[in-house]
Amino acid sequence: MNQHNSSADDLLTPESIRETIFGFQSSRILLTAYELGIFTVLGDGNKSSQKVAERLQTDARATDRLMNALTALGLLRKSGDNFSNTPLASQCLVKGRPEYLAGLMHAVNLWDRWSTLTEAVRRGAGVSPYHESERGEDWVVSFIAAMHERAIKQAPAAVTLLDLSGVSRVLDVGGGSGAFSMAFVHAKDSIKATVFDLPDVVPLTRNYIEQAGLTNKVDTSAGDYLTDDLGSGYDLVFLSAIVHSNSPDENRKLLRKCARALRSGGQVVVQDFIMNEDRTSPAHGALFALNMLVATEAGDTFTETEVQSWLEEAGFADILRKDTPFGVSQMIGRKK
Repeated sequence: MNQHNSSADDLLTPESIRETIFGFQSSRILLTAYELGIFTVLGDGNKSSQKVAERLQTDARATDRLMNALTALGLLRKSGDNFSNTPLASQCLVKGRPEYLAGLMHAVNLWDRWSTLTEAVRRGAGVSPYHESERGEDWVVSFIAAMHERAIKQAPAAVTLLDLSGVSRVLDVGGGSGAFSMAFVHAKDSIKATVFDLPDVVPLTRNYIEQAGLTNKVDTSAGDYLTDDLGSGYDLVFLSAIVHSNSPDENRKLLRKCARALRSGGQVVVQDFIMNEDRTSPAHGALFALNMLVATEAGDTFTETEVQSWLEEAGFADILRKDTPFGVSQMIGRKK
């Protein structure tokens, strides 16, 4: 008798497939409302769709239908002709609130990219991947905000997995808002960190560092990690959510640069989706590989074997893997 191991496909039904297919509708409704600022206009008050449309300078009938749909999704409440935010919408979708999801604009920016997935699969490459020349200020601000929202929650747990004995200088490559650098300096008083990122990102990084009151512990360095030198004398080089943006060859070169930036015995930490050998899990990593397909020239998610080989080629030894509580893993190596 054949034994069948239960898996995700055992849970699929024709109805669940249909729900997946039409899930884009709920997503687009929410993103459009967020992009227009409907939740922020409502705030803690009650307003008719007519009043909201006047404030947003949108079509009154279309705004009303959008707000009715938001009510059906449980994001707004409707009483008579007036609408109000639900507690959850008020908490995280109203601009200026402490838990405001500022990073959702990055999802808005990704929408058009994902609509090219069919053609990207035909071609084997993104139809219109992001280039530096087209990264406007709004794109950069929303992208860094999205990365910060995720990283600021994950960073403390990620840092606790690492051996920080003998570590006093940390280089955070492509560190964005500096969330992980902040976690490093909080974890050990003697640590100072440097965030290395692109020239249009570094001013945003400095703002986040100033807001955290850590300007004496975290500094910045502007450059392109693919073309510029990373410096030297560091005890630990940290790369979170970096290798998935690059081609394998770019990652080989980058890790060799990391080795040059480290003192003898220093550590490199690659934190990313580390895929199993058939590339089907972790599930979010399998989906994220497609995000890289539509949004970058050569990005992907990579297996443990691949990342380990790059580390070994760059001169790292004692390589080990640690899994985090939030779905990504750390590949750690020491410079020989």
